[in-house]
Amino acid sequence: MSQAELARFSGDKAVYIRVHIIMALSGAVLISGALMLAGNPDWWVGIVGSFAGIAMRGYYIADEQLGFVWALTETHLKAPNERAIALSEIKTVRSLFGSVQVITKEGDKFLIKYQAEPERVIAEINRAMANNQA
Repeated sequence: MSQAELARFSGDKAVYIRVHIIMALSGAVLISGALMLAGNPDWWVGIVGSFAGIAMRGYYIADEQLGFVWALTETHLKAPNERAIALSEIKTVRSLFGSVQVITKEGDKFLIKYQAEPERVIAEINRAMANNQA
């Protein structure tokens, strides 16, 4: 018998774009800084390369990443890859850079990526875990 879903979590496009901009900026600073320290007069290539690389990555994997849907039931958190994590096996649920990290008692780690409201997702999972223990 299939359980009813309490909630569904999928990626938010605005968060996805923001994360990629942050990655591009970080990469630009690191790469250009390394080129400057190496004495390369074309340090600006680090900026262009970082933004071009991250933009291509973002474009090509957007549909896949934003298409992942997690489902929360009374007893499980179901991952997009058909894996189900028993709520009783979850040790920690926390926010991590616009994502929600779920850590099991065995140490397995999962990311519910690109969440617009990670605090709400955490609260819903914690509420389901509390109700599951009752």
